[in-house]
Amino acid sequence: MAPKSSSSSRVWDGLTPSLSEWTLDAVASMGFTRMTPVQASAIPLFMAHKDVVVEAVTGSGKTLSFLIPVVEKLLRLEEPLKKHHIGAIIISPTRELASQIYKVLLSLLEFHPPSAAAINPPEDDAPRPKFPSSTLKVIPQLLLGGSTSPAEDLSSFLKRSPNVIVSTPGRLLELLSSPHVHCPQASFEMLVLDEADRLLDLGFKDDLQNILRRLPKQRRTGLFSASISEAVDQIVRVGLRNPVKVAVKVKGAAGVEDKRTPASLQMTYLTTPPALKFSILKYILGSVEPTPQKTILFVSTCSSVDYLSVILPLVLGDDYLMVPLHGKHPANVRQKNFTRFTTATTPAILLTTDVASRGLDIPSVDLVVQIDPPSDPKTFIHRCGRAGRAGRRGLSIVLLHPGREEDYVSFLDTDAAVATETMRKTILRDRALHDKGQKAFVSWLRSYSKHKASSIFRVADLDWEALGKAWGLLKLPKMPELRNFKGDRTLGVAIDWNSYAYKDKQQEKRRKEIVEETAQGDGAQQEFSRKRRATENAPWSHNNESRDKKLKRRESKKARKDKDRWERLPEDEKQKILETERMVEEIRVKNEEQWLLNRATKTGAKDGNGDEEFEGFD
Repeated sequence: MAPKSSSSSRVWDGLTPSLSEWTLDAVASMGFTRMTPVQASAIPLFMAHKDVVVEAVTGSGKTLSFLIPVVEKLLRLEEPLKKHHIGAIIISPTRELASQIYKVLLSLLEFHPPSAAAINPPEDDAPRPKFPSSTLKVIPQLLLGGSTSPAEDLSSFLKRSPNVIVSTPGRLLELLSSPHVHCPQASFEMLVLDEADRLLDLGFKDDLQNILRRLPKQRRTGLFSASISEAVDQIVRVGLRNPVKVAVKVKGAAGVEDKRTPASLQMTYLTTPPALKFSILKYILGSVEPTPQKTILFVSTCSSVDYLSVILPLVLGDDYLMVPLHGKHPANVRQKNFTRFTTATTPAILLTTDVASRGLDIPSVDLVVQIDPPSDPKTFIHRCGRAGRAGRRGLSIVLLHPGREEDYVSFLDTDAAVATETMRKTILRDRALHDKGQKAFVSWLRSYSKHKASSIFRVADLDWEALGKAWGLLKLPKMPELRNFKGDRTLGVAIDWNSYAYKDKQQEKRRKEIVEETAQGDGAQQEFSRKRRATENAPWSHNNESRDKKLKRRESKKARKDKDRWERLPEDEKQKILETERMVEEIRVKNEEQWLLNRATKTGAKDGNGDEEFEGFD
């Protein structure tokens, strides 16, 4: 375990081995007058050829803790690396975090003239700074799956010959598979896994194993994360040799060092009736002082992001820029939206899933609201940690359904009704929004039903009508959970579903065709039933033969119509239908299994001569 760093030992120019002058200038320009505890502990170890496993609270300065040693190490080599030889690799679990690390690295290298000139060569007519051919420099390359093709990445690598790679696992493995890319023992120096436990949570274990096989065993490896899990311990055993563990925590009450969030972050919860689930956000944003300039709203599913990004502005008004972000967005959309939020000069809200809960150093986040409580307690902490970074004050609130109402939200009842009506007016203008709402509600329920704290988050206790109104739904979706529901499935909305149209003309045309085909099928079914009743007194053999032929013809005709109708649907519509059907089927199977289990338990308890059935050990 690394020794604790005192305040007096956190002066940059007091590091051993000492840093370069240009590095000191760079960190000073970034506003780091003194090292953070994690920087003071990790940088000397990593620069001194030690493998490190660093666990530190979110927002504690981990990025510079590995970037500075990587750059300093490569610039202290005896001679420049050969062409197409890699000296260091930094792996990140998400594109956004990889881009962020790359930007910090570029900011650092701006203060090293040879590297800066190689990264951004001057224009043709501008004077070029001259450096000896033996001058060492760091040239990074960013690899992101989805933004460019593997062939384009390889072409750029061969042209620029970078010696530091910042990448997500999949795209890195594709590059390392090329025979033109070299990581020999003599040149490869350092491997960094940032947010190491997140890499494994996202299913990159196989990719990481294949990457490690392509790298020399004699190297320096650093694992950096806000929490070190058992899975990370597996990487430690496979990829590190006698690592030094650095754990930097924040003192809590009575000096106990057990907090995993910054001391400047205040965490609290708010119990709110389901009907106020979204309208209360306006109250929160209006009551926090000063007004939050950057807010993050966390929900559980991508479908919820798609739906609520349209609905919530109706509730919150035009005072906030609403930016959606989730893992199913194309890479260019994710990067564009992430940049919109981080560079916004007016109050902005990032509506997102857990894709933004880890690693991203979003500057100046004032408020985090968890609309849906996460299933994993570790995710809860990481979500909270998006605010209160680098000593900045922050507030994190999680919304919970109450056992009783809190007094201070009782006056919001009217606002909730107004919010619901506002949402519904917009949804009634385009049937596509209704479809999104139905899918989002089903996906939210699936996520809710899988919560690890199932004794607290109980599907059976949900107020369906209140939740449906809070979401602005026009009716409750068809779900197995509502099999015995006796309330109002229409949620008090009277609507002519035959005339409820899509704004998109092609989509509306397809809907009308389907309605017409269905109506024809229903009419034919009625005629078939009439003829069937008329022939009931005919000889049984004649009736059976005739009925079988008609049934076969009808089934064949219906199958052809269904096939034609399905083939006319665009691919995105097919995927939406299949995804919704899959989610509903999963919920149906799960509830049927639970129903059978409950029935078996009740039946078993009644068996025997008054003896209780054995139900297992406590």
